[in-house]
Amino acid sequence: MRDNKSKQSMKPAPTKYRHLFFDLDHTLWDFDANAKESLTEIYNIFELESKFVSPFEFFYSTYLKHNAILWDRFEKGYITSEELKWKRMWRTLVDFRIGDEKLAKEMSAKFLEILPTKKRVFDYTFEILDYLTEKNYSIHLITNGFEKTQWSKLNNSALAKYFTHVITSETSNSMKPQKEIFEYALKKTNGNIEECIMIGDNLNADIQGALNAGMDAIFVNHIKANHSFKPTHTVYHLKELEFIL
Repeated sequence: MRDNKSKQSMKPAPTKYRHLFFDLDHTLWDFDANAKESLTEIYNIFELESKFVSPFEFFYSTYLKHNAILWDRFEKGYITSEELKWKRMWRTLVDFRIGDEKLAKEMSAKFLEILPTKKRVFDYTFEILDYLTEKNYSIHLITNGFEKTQWSKLNNSALAKYFTHVITSETSNSMKPQKEIFEYALKKTNGNIEECIMIGDNLNADIQGALNAGMDAIFVNHIKANHSFKPTHTVYHLKELEFIL
């Protein structure tokens, strides 16, 4: 077990970093909680229970399964963002024997309208961003999320003010873990790679992607996952970033 008392007495180590690149979803913005809340609204708005899509938890787990499969295909370039958006709903409905493409597209549009309005972030998100801002770091985002959706999340959750640059897969024409998105971020921020560090929850996209590009990386292991990766640092709570930065 980690000694929390001893950590509390530690002082932050001197740091060489100037530019901090955060991931958004699952790192700062609590995607799972916000998505579940949004899907609950979708379930009720479209009266899915009356269409024999029940119970909600089964609908939710089915959606998560197809969302994960299609996101993987999207990140590998096999499908477009538009296909991802509606096909995850369509495939979910098909599992309930509802082959209604029109309904799937309506559900997708409403979901993408509701989701970015949600405001739940991980514990200590605002405190750590205030702390880092006060220490004069340049704070940025690198995200694979959709441009319009991510900006809506940032504005609605009051996070936008903390970030100097927001680099999305759409603006950079590349996606994590591809090194091109990290190179784009360096050019956008005029950062030297030895003064930059990536902070994220995804071992492949955020951590391995950054390391492959020559950038240090902090793994935010909210779920305490077991893994064989070797990030530059690992934290289990956002407050622990204070002992690194």
